[in-house]
Amino acid sequence: QVQLVESGGGLVQPGGSLRLSCAASGRIFGINNMEWYRQAPGKQRELVAVITSGGSTNYADSVKGRFTISRDNAKNTVALQMSSLKPEDTAVYYCKFTRWVGTVIEYWGQGTQVTVSS
Repeated sequence: QVQLVESGGGLVQPGGSLRLSCAASGRIFGINNMEWYRQAPGKQRELVAVITSGGSTNYADSVKGRFTISRDNAKNTVALQMSSLKPEDTAVYYCKFTRWVGTVIEYWGQGTQVTVSS
């Protein structure tokens, strides 16, 4: 069974940058959307950014202008470049791949911790 594996999380000071990456453990054909979510302690999981197979992107208002999502279709990877990080960005970040093949098939990563603190 194909799994998604995130990397790049860690501890960073406010104003700093981190780059998250997500890769599939095997080949997944026909990925439509690639997304990043995050979940802070005591809060619901929220959508941070999405990139379609055509390269269109959308961001949560809270990260617009600071985060950039990108994908490599040949490698089945997605990245999230995070800049100007704030303490409120602290959360576990998850990637998700979605395939629409008559039904919706979702693949989730296990999450990577991002902590923004001085």
